[in-house]
Amino acid sequence: MNYTQLTQALQDYLETSETSFVSNIPTFVKQAEERIYRSVQIPELRKNATAATTSGNQYLARPADFLSVFSLAVVDGSGNYSYLYDKDVNFIREAYPSASTSGLPKYYAQFDGDQAGTEGNFILGPTPNAIYSVELHYYYDPPSIVDTGTSWLGTNAETALLYGSLIEAYTYQKGDADMLQLYTTRYMEAMTQLFGIDLRSKRDDYRDGQMSGAS
Repeated sequence: MNYTQLTQALQDYLETSETSFVSNIPTFVKQAEERIYRSVQIPELRKNATAATTSGNQYLARPADFLSVFSLAVVDGSGNYSYLYDKDVNFIREAYPSASTSGLPKYYAQFDGDQAGTEGNFILGPTPNAIYSVELHYYYDPPSIVDTGTSWLGTNAETALLYGSLIEAYTYQKGDADMLQLYTTRYMEAMTQLFGIDLRSKRDDYRDGQMSGAS
């Protein structure tokens, strides 16, 4: 299902093409996408980025579309990966009270969040004593189907996207509770299938054995 098809489906299901309703469809869809993305952690929500530390600088900038960390590794000159331990800022400040204490970083923490003109930073401990490559796997929100015309959700989880959008649109219309409950039930049924993809993405049937109920 592409965005044009989704837009038409919302108008058909709710039997309206009223101007203000149509103009708000992008909002309904983006709200539905956000609801879905905050409920599952499918591989399509993960991204990889590489950067480099600065010698003597304990801070590392986050990507612009960063939401949360999957893993953070420092790569030394020989190509060896050292995965950093996630701690809080207080731990790093106590373990390395002086920013001049340097070496290969072992720990990281979320130092601050998005602010005007910046995307936030990690703090590393100890402070890097050289320029190291870093590899960050992180969760992000993919581009909306509203902006791209197609998306992974539209192709692989169109029922969840459709009914999630219907919930937002029907709430906007102040529709009756029974129909809203029907849309919610269908949405949750679709999300159960998506949770299955989420769960399977964290398994290896060859190593872990097939999941109960798998054919």
